[in-house]
Amino acid sequence: MLQIVELITKKQMLEQFHVIQQMYPDYTLQKYESLLDEMLPLQYKQVAVIEKDICIGLAGFWIATKLWSGKYLELDNVIVHSSHRSKGIGELIVKYLNQKAAENDCNVLVLDAYTSNYRAQKFFFNHGFVPQGFHFVKHLKK
Repeated sequence: MLQIVELITKKQMLEQFHVIQQMYPDYTLQKYESLLDEMLPLQYKQVAVIEKDICIGLAGFWIATKLWSGKYLELDNVIVHSSHRSKGIGELIVKYLNQKAAENDCNVLVLDAYTSNYRAQKFFFNHGFVPQGFHFVKHLKK
């Protein structure tokens, strides 16, 4: 049986490092911890899908406000463990966060997807997301 759990503490998030490595294989635990130290004060949280006490899917999220959208919920790194893809785990995460956004009176759900990740793009199109603009990046450090 699948369980959806919100992770709100650094300890809970660090315990799921193996899932983060599915998307960021070069990350060390120390790098992940350092990033969490910067993100958690900004109300960053995660939602995890647990099966038999093992995290098989994970997404970060924030609720904030911007001029263009008003209040929004941003999905950050929707990750499903490679051995559990195409089994509805991502859909559970999106449905959960959609409900969370509605409960918090958000106007929109937003996310970034890499331009080369066609599988993710198709997934999000199929769940009602549409591209509205470009997310431009200018790298300052290499």
